[in-house]
Amino acid sequence: MPAAVDPFQGDEALPAHAAVVVIGGGVIGVMAALTLAERGISVALVEKGRIAGEQSSRNWGWCRKMGRDPAELPLSLESLRQWEGMEARLEAPTGFRRAGVVYLHETPQHTAAHEAWLEHARQWQIDARLLTPGQVAEMFPQTTRRWAGGLHTPSDGRAEPSLAVPAMAAAARRAGAAILTGCAVRGLDLTGGRIAGVVTERGRIACDGVILAAGAWSRLFLGNHGVDFPQLKILGSVLRTEKLEGLPEMAVGASDWAFRKRRDGGYTVAQRGASVAEIVPDSFRLMGDFLPSLRKQWHELRLRVGGRFLEEWRMPRRWSMDEVTPFERVRVLDPAPVPGILAEAQANLARDFPAFKAMRVADSWGGLIDATPDAVPVIGPVAALPGLILASGFSGHGFGLGPGAGRLAAELAIGAAPVVDPAPFRLERFARATRRAA
Repeated sequence: MPAAVDPFQGDEALPAHAAVVVIGGGVIGVMAALTLAERGISVALVEKGRIAGEQSSRNWGWCRKMGRDPAELPLSLESLRQWEGMEARLEAPTGFRRAGVVYLHETPQHTAAHEAWLEHARQWQIDARLLTPGQVAEMFPQTTRRWAGGLHTPSDGRAEPSLAVPAMAAAARRAGAAILTGCAVRGLDLTGGRIAGVVTERGRIACDGVILAAGAWSRLFLGNHGVDFPQLKILGSVLRTEKLEGLPEMAVGASDWAFRKRRDGGYTVAQRGASVAEIVPDSFRLMGDFLPSLRKQWHELRLRVGGRFLEEWRMPRRWSMDEVTPFERVRVLDPAPVPGILAEAQANLARDFPAFKAMRVADSWGGLIDATPDAVPVIGPVAALPGLILASGFSGHGFGLGPGAGRLAAELAIGAAPVVDPAPFRLERFARATRRAA
């Protein structure tokens, strides 16, 4: 897993009751718990492994609104507003800096696509602008390539996942939240068809509502309660370099690489548009849901058949509350990165920015991204399970959207006025999820 994730020691005592229980210790769940605790709502966050153990510490660390799906733009604006004041709020470093984000265009078609996106962004007064080839050359004297143009948003930024999420959890606990780690939630306790508590491996917590922010585990958890959530796991590979001088401060992406400067002076590097979609049993169960997006993004995904097919085939899909669950058998998803993809990223980046030829790889890791068919998250109630708010399927956007998404989930859980319109994130947009799972 990524090196130097700040350790967080969970509470020992299991609370008997909380107004809201949050399942999942990633950025979404932690920010939901922090939001609730700051408002004086009793909340318990329960994590089967460790805080930020999975994708919340394995992402690129970009905090952007540029290029977002139009449905996500209001949420990204709220998130960046929160990121701006996050260090003061947490009384701890997060590494957040508004250094800007740039996408570089190899062809006029890339420019045209971003020009169309700007039409959606204008209503939100986003400071994104198209760059001419000359402006790109002036902004990036380090590149030897002649680019067709670019898209630049100066107010976008970056943060350090390994610092930020544990600091959020510490702040939530100071505000009154109970934070339990190494404690899996086995399922929901329903009374009269409505949530009355959660059953953990250590015992029951009575509650009035639950926020499920379990990332790549959400589909499995919901399936045990008869809800068929269309979600697949996509494998991303990332590396970090040792300190490098004379390279851009901002986060930059092209079609076949991406990088952003780190707080330690090194860079986080990945191969943009080269994620692995492992063939697993859910690939066939959900083929009809994901086929349209697969056709559109065929060039960005690499299909692979491996040991994970048998792992997931053997994994129980149903269990009782007194059984050991898959969440206890696998505390942290820690997939190996794909060396070939990372080697491509290094070679492509060094081709376009020769200073990266001197990069020395300090570490590399893999992470499983929770993806929905339309790459937009679900944040909203689950009609079949009254009292449950689902916040999952962030499709690689969760870290940057985390503050706003956590706030929205918290507000929906307590019936408060939502910070943004939740309609684009409703679960019911997927017909499958309105039916009971087999």
